[in-house]
Amino acid sequence: MITIHLQPHDPRQAAHTLQAQPDQSLMQAAVDANLPGIQADCGGLLTCATCHVVVHEDWEKQLPPMGSDEDGMLAFTAQTRAPGSRLSCQITLTAELDGLQVTLPASQY
Repeated sequence: MITIHLQPHDPRQAAHTLQAQPDQSLMQAAVDANLPGIQADCGGLLTCATCHVVVHEDWEKQLPPMGSDEDGMLAFTAQTRAPGSRLSCQITLTAELDGLQVTLPASQY
């Protein structure tokens, strides 16, 4: 199992910690856990931006580079794109990402 820490936009709120299976997307793990903050309207088809997360700086280099489709879709996020912005549907969980930390945006709409 892979442990993921998702911090709500409001830093006064406690982080959500969830366990996920390897080779699952971060988005699917969050949806399966009924985690608030990841809407995933398109179900991971890369046709919306409602699974936006901001990957903590220490973890950014551990992720594969984003593709041009993800890069383009990040223009449609409700929260302004930030360094570390990624679509959680495009983050495939691996053993190397055990302990991954991301921050959720204030809103996905």
